[in-house]
Amino acid sequence: MRRIGVTVTTVVAAFALSGCGSFIGRSQALDIAEINVSSPELRDGKPLPREFSCRGGRTSPPLRWSSQPLADAKSIAIVVDSRDSSAATVNWVLYNVPATTTELGPNAAEDPPEGTGQARVTSGKTGYDPPCKPGSYRFTVYTLNAKVDVKEGAPLPEILKKIADQTIARGRLTAVDIE
Repeated sequence: MRRIGVTVTTVVAAFALSGCGSFIGRSQALDIAEINVSSPELRDGKPLPREFSCRGGRTSPPLRWSSQPLADAKSIAIVVDSRDSSAATVNWVLYNVPATTTELGPNAAEDPPEGTGQARVTSGKTGYDPPCKPGSYRFTVYTLNAKVDVKEGAPLPEILKKIADQTIARGRLTAVDIE
């Protein structure tokens, strides 16, 4: 349990140092474009469907996104994090999604786009670790000006810092609690 607390603290510290107020927030150095994020299964501000939680199918939900064309776009990253009354958790990090991609189907964590990477999240699992506790769940899509260049098995804070440093656009869909 202490290791999880240290990991979350390290992640939050990495983003604070990179000019980001939350896991990955608005960069102070760059003008960040907006991405519209939607899902055929999720509604902003509504409960997370049981199927995408530890109480159901445990699969990652489908996501769609769109933004203005960005000439510098080189890749996409998806970060799912949750916050409850006692802790913040990173549930999924998918990175190096091709910049031309505009959606992921259901359960993309089990069958990710070719060439992508998935980070080891707060729980220690690689891939989607479905939320379990009541709280808020943020599904954030980032457009990056480069690929996330990390070695296999890189620590979560290193991957998240690279995402923060390379973000040129961001959008989010937030679910609250679980059905």
